[in-house]
Parts: sequence; C-alpha cells; structure tokens
Amino acid sequence: MNNTAEANAWKPPYVDLRKGAMVQHIDNGLIYKIDEEVFDDGNSVIGIIGIEEESGRRKYLALSQLESPPIDKETAGIIFPVPLDGISDSDWKTARQRLDMIKPLLDMNRYSRKDVEKHAHEVGCDVTTLYRWIKRYAPFRDISTLIPQQRGWNKGRTRLKTSPEAVINEVIQEFYLTKERPSEQDTAEEIQRRCLSRNIKPPNKSTVRARIQRIPEEERLKRRGQRKRARQKFRPVPGHFPGADFPLAVVQIDHTKVDLILVDDEYRKPVGRPWITLAMDVYSRMVLGYYLAFDDPSEASVGLCVSHACLPKEGTLSLLKVDAEWPAWGIPKTIHVDNGSDFRSEGFRRSCAKHGIHVEYRPVKQPEYGGHIERLLGTLSKKIHALPGTTFSSIEERGDYKSDKHANFTKSEFEKWLVTLICGYYHHSTHSQIDTLPIDKWNTGISGNDTTIGIDLPPRPTDHASIVYDFLPSFERTVQRTGVCIDGMTYYSEELRHWINAPDSEDPKRKLRLTFRRDPRDITAIQFYDPELKAYIAIPTADMSLPPMSIWEYKEAKKRLRQSGQPENPFQIAQTLTELREQTKQAEEKTKSARRKSQKRREHEKNQTPQMEAIASPVKESAVSEPPDEFSDKPIEAYEIS
Repeated sequence: MNNTAEANAWKPPYVDLRKGAMVQHIDNGLIYKIDEEVFDDGNSVIGIIGIEEESGRRKYLALSQLESPPIDKETAGIIFPVPLDGISDSDWKTARQRLDMIKPLLDMNRYSRKDVEKHAHEVGCDVTTLYRWIKRYAPFRDISTLIPQQRGWNKGRTRLKTSPEAVINEVIQEFYLTKERPSEQDTAEEIQRRCLSRNIKPPNKSTVRARIQRIPEEERLKRRGQRKRARQKFRPVPGHFPGADFPLAVVQIDHTKVDLILVDDEYRKPVGRPWITLAMDVYSRMVLGYYLAFDDPSEASVGLCVSHACLPKEGTLSLLKVDAEWPAWGIPKTIHVDNGSDFRSEGFRRSCAKHGIHVEYRPVKQPEYGGHIERLLGTLSKKIHALPGTTFSSIEERGDYKSDKHANFTKSEFEKWLVTLICGYYHHSTHSQIDTLPIDKWNTGISGNDTTIGIDLPPRPTDHASIVYDFLPSFERTVQRTGVCIDGMTYYSEELRHWINAPDSEDPKRKLRLTFRRDPRDITAIQFYDPELKAYIAIPTADMSLPPMSIWEYKEAKKRLRQSGQPENPFQIAQTLTELREQTKQAEEKTKSARRKSQKRREHEKNQTPQMEAIASPVKESAVSEPPDEFSDKPIEAYEIS
C-alpha cells in the first residue's frame, strides 16, 4: 500500500460478524469472508469459520482476533462523527428524525430491497435516501453522521415541502390525537381541507396514513382517551417487559449499596460498603455490565457501567483471572432507568443518543417497571449475605452479628467473587420468569432455533477507548493561549496549539467550542476529541508536578485553601493535597473513614477497572480462542488453527 492509500485507509470502530461479512485477522492481516459460526458446548458463539479471500482456505478465527478490513475514505465517501456538543438544535432534531426512520431496518439486521421499499413507502421517504443514511450511520453507529451535510432543505427527510408537512403535524396534534378519536380517513380529509384553504398542494392519503403509523401506539392510545387500555397493554407483567423481545432491545440499569463491609488493601481493616451499578438485558436476564466503586453513584459511574455493557468481556475476565464465559456485548436499543439525577443529566442522554440508544425513564409511582433489575439485585444480595462481613438487608436480620469484625474481602477480591458468581452461577441457573437459563435465552436470541429467529451477533466494538470516553462527563470549551480551563484546572499540550482561538465556522466572530471529557477519578488529564483526527487525545494538566488526584480530593483541597485564605494555585493545591493525605494516613489505623479515603485514592490510582482494562488492552486472547474439539480432527486443509 502506498503512502496515499495508507493515509486514506480507515477501519470502522465495529466489526460486522454476520454471515457473509468481510473481516480481517489482527495478527496475519488476511481478509476472510464469514462462512459459519462456531459454538462451544453451551451454545455460545466463540468464533467463526472464515474463507480466506485469496486462497479460499477455511480457517477458524476467534472473535477477539477480528477487526473490520480497511476502507478507502475517498472512494467510500465516509462521513465521520462530530462532537455532539457542537450540533445545533435544528440539526440535532433532523438527525433524530433520520435515525427514527432507519432504525426499524437496523433492528431487522437482515432486510431485503423489498423490505426497504415497503418501509420507505410507510415513512414517506425515498428508497435511495434510506440506503444513503444507513450507509452513513452503520460504520460508526453514531447519530452525528446523520446531521445535514449542507444548509437548506434536507433532501430525503421527507418528500413533502415544509408547508404540507406542517399541516400534517398540526392536524395530527390538534385533530387526530384527541378524545373524539377521528378516523384516519377523517384526518386525511381534514388535512386536505386545511391545505386547500391555504393554497397548499395536499399530500396523498397514503402519506398521511404513514405519518399516523409512526406515532407510538402507547402515545396514540393515551392521547385518544384510552389511558386504561394503554396501561393494560404496556404495563409490564411478571416475566415480560414491553418491547423486550430480543437481546439488547431493553437494558435496565440501577444502583445499590452492597450489603458487605470490605477491608482496605494495606491494613485489611474495615473501610465500608461499596456501590454497584448493574446493567441487565431484560429479554434474557443476562448481566451486560457493571461498575463497582466506593464513590457514590454519579453520571460517571452510570457511563462506565454502560460502556462496560457495550464492550466484549475478555478483558474483564483476564483482569480478574476468572475462568468463565461472558458472551454478551453490543449497543442497546433502549436503556430503561429510574428518575435519578445521574440518569437525567444532559451529558448522559446525549452520550446515549450518539450511539443511537433511546433512554426511557421509569414512570413515577409505578415500581413494577423496575422489577427486573431489582430482582437481580435481590438475587445477588442473597448470595452476598452468606459472605463474612455482610450487613444483611436490615438491622433486624443482622441481629448481633458484628459485620466489621468478620469483614475480610478487599474490593478486588470481592469483585472477582462477584464476576464468578454472575458468570458461573447466575447466568447458568434457571430464571423463574423466563423458565430457562439466562445464557441459553441470550444465545437463542442471538443465533435462533426452531421457534426463534435470532438477531445474529451484534456488531463487535474494536475501538474500546472511544466507547469508554464517549460516556464520560463532557465539557465544551474554547482553547486559549494558556490552554483549556475546567473547574479552575488548566490543561495544555502541543496538540491544542492548532486550536488556540480557532473561529467557529458558522460564526467567525465567535470562538470554536470543542469537546473534552474527564474521568473524575483522575483529573490530571482530560480527553480531547480532535474534530480533524476524529479521535481522542489525552491532554495533561499544564503544571505537570501535580500528583494524580480525584475530583473529590481536588475540591477538598480547594475548600481547605479557601477556609485558610490562601491562594488556590497549583503549588498550594499540591501542598494541601499532600497534607490531607498525610493526615489521613496517620488516622488510617484508627478510623474507618480515614481508611476509606485512602482506599478510594488507591483504587483511583490503580484504575484497574474492566473499562480501563479494555482501553489498555483492547484485544485480549480469548479464554476459548482455540477451536473446540469437533474441529481438531478436521484435516488441516479444511480448518487451520488461529
């Protein structure tokens, strides 16, 4: 490949694992066409049989060793994502409309030209336009690729001009969605009447019917005076959740404080109870991801849990040295959460929207909508109550049991126990609500059987770092000559020089605001999304002498300086931080709160979480990277071993 070709070569951040897709082996660089899936004894897909492009030889390939073949950016017409914070409200609305129009096809995984033509007729859009939007969205699965590429009327959004479209929306809201429940025929006639009275060419009736069909049925029933029927139809019943009809359709997330006292790494004395954030696939009841920490739940802990749910789990199992299978990854269609502020943040909602994830909030005073994840948390709690140091679920249940006295699990030891429990016990135990094993339900939903049509393996992320960073708290800033300032902390590196005082392309009088993301556990570096390189770059603090610190330590140090009337410069912050840590160290053997602070700092500095492990080593040799025995007897001409 010449230099020009190398410069134009680009690899998608996801690898398509459906039959017939082209993949590239990470080690040998050869291109293969997927011919069939390979299963282990538990019916989990552990690899594929690929046909090598040039020689035609068949070869077993482990999933963890695959990536997408490079694409020439110029000939493929790649449209790269842009930072969400820089998208205007009108463009954002257009992108959301386009994603809503193509999502039914994306959810099908396999669709024919006839399917696209039928769907195009239903939504009132040109077939070619739908294909173009899918082509733009599919490589990244990023909503920002669907924003208009030029100003003016967005060809393809609708085949109608603005005026008739406005009349349709007006009549639907004011006439159709009312308790009088007019028919579709009456609605079409009302639209025609209003258009003619305004000298607007009316749309045909099939277009009107297509618009009405796009209204969610639950909303249609409620707005047309049938709230009771809507509740009966869409309220979850035991064992079912509306829309959770296949893997990744609906994922529930919730937090709980673990009923277990943990000990610190150094003195092995009690430090308190950690928080766990769990993500569960409602269809199969599989645990998709988690985040365990001593920090209180926040936007960051939610984001780290979501990113872990999206990513393959080889890195997690390797980090914790757990010998098990965890074949669950993929971008959820819908995330269902409660109404806590950590789930309501604009940053979290935009991060989800970037990846095409719909966020749905639990209806107020209807706890049955959160029952699935709460039952999972209850199941895990029962097992935790058998561990030394448990606090049980109530004071009455605990009785005179001395939790602190019996505590002996460190956080890392408990995390290994927890993942072993999830993968080795919970996924392989019959779930009363679905009457089968969660892992069997997941595998059936993916691969299908005689009675179920599988959705195929979801696209497998290859750019792990970007997914983790995409869900961290974000900030929008201009770049000054001194760098970027966030919460009084200044960051700078040479990568920012190009962006100093850069003008906004839409309004040259304004400075360009760029996107930065920060992990609150260590704020001595931030992640800058370079809109030209289309990648994240780590930007350190301008003062490199600052030690690693969390946002909580930083705020505590600044508070101490304000109380003493001292200046809040980097030198004073570093000195105050040292004093605070020394005071904590001296009190460590005496108080639980001091040990807890020290342990939190050690955990932040180690940063050995499944999410960070995925960034450090995105490609792990799978525990099942060798082909199963059924392939070991095949002649080498038939199957080579990766």
